[in-house]
Amino acid sequence: MNTFIEKEQAHRAQTNYLQEDLRLIQEGGYVSPVPYLWNDIVIAVTLKKPVLLKGPSGSGKTKLAQSVSDYFKQPMQSVNCSVDLDAESLLGFKTIVTREGQTHIEFVEGPVVQAMKKGHILYIDEINMAKPETLPILHSVLDHRRMLTNPLTGEVIHAHENFSAIAAINEGYVGTSPMNEALKNRFVSFSIPYLSDLQLKSLLVATFPEVEEKKLHAFLSIHGDLKKQVMNGLLSDEAASVRSLMDAVNLAIHMPEKRAIQYAIAEKLEDPMEKKLVMELVDTWIPQTFEEGAHPW
Repeated sequence: MNTFIEKEQAHRAQTNYLQEDLRLIQEGGYVSPVPYLWNDIVIAVTLKKPVLLKGPSGSGKTKLAQSVSDYFKQPMQSVNCSVDLDAESLLGFKTIVTREGQTHIEFVEGPVVQAMKKGHILYIDEINMAKPETLPILHSVLDHRRMLTNPLTGEVIHAHENFSAIAAINEGYVGTSPMNEALKNRFVSFSIPYLSDLQLKSLLVATFPEVEEKKLHAFLSIHGDLKKQVMNGLLSDEAASVRSLMDAVNLAIHMPEKRAIQYAIAEKLEDPMEKKLVMELVDTWIPQTFEEGAHPW
């Protein structure tokens, strides 16, 4: 890291965040697939550029955002997008409270408002799952103005100097909408690839030192086959998720490997034929045993 980044890191880490917000500082641990990727993203965040992370499910986009929070020791406000996302989900809502016998209307601040005021990181996950008409409210937040006129209260909010925004998208998913150009142009975009086989092996060995090498080899081989089928268009991206693979290895410490893969990977897929294909690939690396029985598809 260069002096420019280290200076910003020290500045943000020394910020006196509220005690109750310190729990929002995330745990790091992201492993960069290419040497320069992490450094380049940290540079963009240091320059207060809104960052867009693009990549398949399980490639580590959320862990990357969490690692930025950990690196800067900066709390992170999260928004999980869906078609139901509305202005109140982003900005907050009004509620009636009774205090000392008096009824008042108070505004409960949402994640965008809190992040802007307190100098937190705003993480918007699966931003292309939201309805396009919901997101223009963020335009002035994400461009050079770094401000917001809250339509729910009329308050004009100027972002704290530490405020940063990171968004993530899974491209090509059912239910997603293309980001409109006005929104997309406010971000600098990074493609987040899967880890290499060697990096993935190192990660699994470090995370699960108690798992014998032969078993890890089988899981890595299965993962490689799943990635090939994803690239061939026969499986959804979720089948090759690193997160799901790690869940499977973790489960397999306490149960048969096939059931672990069934629960952590196959059952997440909607298409019965995809589930069947996953377990057929598993059969080539982990022989069927009487105790495990037949697959339910």
